[in-house]
Amino acid sequence: MDKGVAILGIFVADTAYLAPRMPAVGETIAGSGFAVGPGGKGSNQAVAAARAGAATTILTRIGRDTFGDLARRTWQTAGVTPRIIEMEDQPTGAAFIYVNDKTGDNAIIVYAGAALSISVEDVEAARDAIENASVFVTQLEQPVAAARRGLEIARAAGVRTVFNPAPAEPFPEDLYPLCDFIAPNETEAAALVGFALESIEDAKRAGDVFLSRGAGAALITLGSRGALYHAADRSVLVPAIAPGPAIDTTGAGDAFIGGFAAALSRGLDPAEAARYGCATAGIAVTRRGTAPAMPDLGEVEALLAGSQ
Repeated sequence: MDKGVAILGIFVADTAYLAPRMPAVGETIAGSGFAVGPGGKGSNQAVAAARAGAATTILTRIGRDTFGDLARRTWQTAGVTPRIIEMEDQPTGAAFIYVNDKTGDNAIIVYAGAALSISVEDVEAARDAIENASVFVTQLEQPVAAARRGLEIARAAGVRTVFNPAPAEPFPEDLYPLCDFIAPNETEAAALVGFALESIEDAKRAGDVFLSRGAGAALITLGSRGALYHAADRSVLVPAIAPGPAIDTTGAGDAFIGGFAAALSRGLDPAEAARYGCATAGIAVTRRGTAPAMPDLGEVEALLAGSQ
């Protein structure tokens, strides 16, 4: 039975700047566009999962401010159920996003704001939302202690766990055995294993490292090369798929995680769920923005059907 997806993570307001290049320190350059919209890995993943058909709950903290109002509107529009704490003395998080106006490549600075204070106690208070889900997802934008407790609660309840180790920062190795799926992108994976993923064989070798550390399976996104699902019994390269050229890769990884988690919650095989993740991301990168770019389930299934 599909009981949906619970996601512990942060919301930030994305302030996105289009420009031909990043300015050097001390330099001012002219941009070609600007937008403010909803973001944050956890929130983006929740929107993607909800739009991909899963009953989705977001566990987080926001400020009682304009950006917090944006968070609530975003979740309401996408059909995400919020389990949140509002803070009077801390702002909702925000992100600076540079997007290259020719290639779509991006660079991001995130300040989590109120979500920096997400605690183990917050996670305990939302225990029922985690235990009643099919899939639990978390990342590293909120404190690692909160992420660990969420993973522990989920594992104890038999809920499948997806850990997205982003941003690419060191974390305690005792988190690996709590992960049914560890899901980094190729840059994050390289930082964790200590070598570049220049080939698919490198990605498989990285997957072996994650398995040796206790993860149940590795799910490594590889940009235009697709995604590698790597487990003890099989290794499957899932090809990238898109309906057109990429114009903005911001949030592509979050789209993949949300699409994957939603498909997994419906009982799909992990490799097949990864196909849904690739299609979700493939559509998202043809649109500007993060959460607003997430496709619905009908769009994902149409793209997959057309590729067969």
